[in-house]
Amino acid sequence: MEPSALPLSRRRFAQLLGLGVATTALHPSLAVAGRELRRASAKAAPAVPPAATDVVRLSSNENPYGPSPAAFDAMRAAFDLAWRYPDEAVDALAADIAAHHHIRTDHVLLGDGSSEILKLCAAAFTGAGRPAVIAEPTFEAVARYARTGGADVKAVPLTPEYRHDLSRMLSAAGGSGLLYICNPNNPTATITPKEVLSSFLKDLPAGVTALVDEAYFHYADDPDYESVIPLTRDHPNLIVARTFSKVYGMAGLRCGYAVARTDTLALLRAHQAWDTLNVMAVAAARASLADQAHVGQSRRLNREAKSYVASELELLGYTFIPSSTNFLMADLRRPVGPVIAALKQRKVEVGRVFPALPTHLRVTIGTKTQMKTFVGALRQVLA
Repeated sequence: MEPSALPLSRRRFAQLLGLGVATTALHPSLAVAGRELRRASAKAAPAVPPAATDVVRLSSNENPYGPSPAAFDAMRAAFDLAWRYPDEAVDALAADIAAHHHIRTDHVLLGDGSSEILKLCAAAFTGAGRPAVIAEPTFEAVARYARTGGADVKAVPLTPEYRHDLSRMLSAAGGSGLLYICNPNNPTATITPKEVLSSFLKDLPAGVTALVDEAYFHYADDPDYESVIPLTRDHPNLIVARTFSKVYGMAGLRCGYAVARTDTLALLRAHQAWDTLNVMAVAAARASLADQAHVGQSRRLNREAKSYVASELELLGYTFIPSSTNFLMADLRRPVGPVIAALKQRKVEVGRVFPALPTHLRVTIGTKTQMKTFVGALRQVLA
């Protein structure tokens, strides 16, 4: 790196990333969602530009309300730092995350979204003779990364309650490799209960590494659900992945992290490229972490819109898997491929087909307005 022409201390850096709380205009693509969030807020807001597209996208489990207003303030303050490598910024965010979780800073590894964390885990713990064991269905990224590295991928069906069958998954591992647990699970929106998971981790063989993906942690309000981040202190073969892409509304900015023991993170870091995060994303993440009011609003609005969709599905005579996330899966009792295509023709995009559940449609919970559009389009398609 070239020597800096301007001095920039860590204290000055923190000042530039000051966590402003003034409400600001959102990006055009977040216009409709932004209006609904601001109606729920007591703060005044300036006019918002019109939406960039009339497509209702309910396919990627994004937070339709976007990042915290404080995140926009922080990114604007960080514009002048675009010429700097993100070293100081990354250190500051890691410290914030550690304080948030009451863990040591060296137990945090940042990544370019949690996708990078999953890729690093596959690189570090799978390969010839070291399989990747996943549920079926679940988020497919780890399986893809493991196959690219020449590892065998073993898929174990979920239980009849759509939960991870941990005993069968452990048997499939054969004493080595990576065991991926998405909790809450994508695409089923179900949880693996805390007592079941903690008991399982106590008996996990040293040769098997458990990767628990908690991307949807903030949406889970089931009393049987609990994060396993505190358990990483006692389990060197446990890694927890988190992301700012979901409740924090930063899917387009890309920032995530892993929590694990220092020696475990060293194995991941050996496979990581330098400087994979950008200063804007780190600034937004720090502000978002501090703005828990935005998290609370997003969760509340998600619950309200999800309750509306659930009641409408029931009126239509369809069942759905109980959801602990910002999406749900409805059983339409017919192959959903044609339904997905027909909805897209009506400018409503929903989740893809999951072969293990071919009659289930996954839909992201958007704003109340977006969900009314979805229900209307679904009525037309199913008529």
